[in-house]
Amino acid sequence: MILAGGQGSRLRPYTDDRPKPMVEIPGTGTPIIGHQLSWLAAEGVTDAVVSCGHLAEVLQEWLASAELPLRVTTVVEPEPLGRGGGLKYAAARLPHPDLPWYATNGDIWTRFSLREMAAFHAERDAVATLALARPRIPWGAVETDAFGHITDFIESPPSPYLINAGVYVFAAAFTELLPERGDHERTTFPGLARERRLAGFPLPNGAYWRAIDTAKDLTEAAKELAAQAR
Repeated sequence: MILAGGQGSRLRPYTDDRPKPMVEIPGTGTPIIGHQLSWLAAEGVTDAVVSCGHLAEVLQEWLASAELPLRVTTVVEPEPLGRGGGLKYAAARLPHPDLPWYATNGDIWTRFSLREMAAFHAERDAVATLALARPRIPWGAVETDAFGHITDFIESPPSPYLINAGVYVFAAAFTELLPERGDHERTTFPGLARERRLAGFPLPNGAYWRAIDTAKDLTEAAKELAAQAR
């Protein structure tokens, strides 16, 4: 499932006439969702459900005209249900509701092995598994000694914390734990964590990952992807 219903307000003006997954990183020749569908297909996914919201018709029109590498179904919320409620509503359209399923936020540009993540999820008998990334801090960091002297400057160092990378593996039973309305990250995930049924899969070393939230993210992703292509 691709969660593509957000407003994308921090990406304006790019999202004034299209939903965030339809924004194109300069130089890639494809919108974010086009990259995601290619990645999912390469990982063996045959069916995708796209949960739409903001400017859903623009996304549906592109999906209808594009040559897609897998079967795609779109779902539009009849009213705002929150992230967890929207996820549950769209999950009703999964073609195999009795099997584990992947989900990804619609603004993630990444490449790593989903098969390895699924194996990690199964080994831990988890109800839900989150991919975890270690992003770079967007500011320069300062190191000091015990006396308070500055000893070094580090430009955009890696964060000491792992974050939710917006890619998931869910057991079939996860759907029933979702709220009808509201945010599963404030309800379902904390409950599973307390029960030790929530797993975290660190992205492999060298795996590319970026969330496209702002115009600056677009510019930086374009530079990074161009550098990879050289």
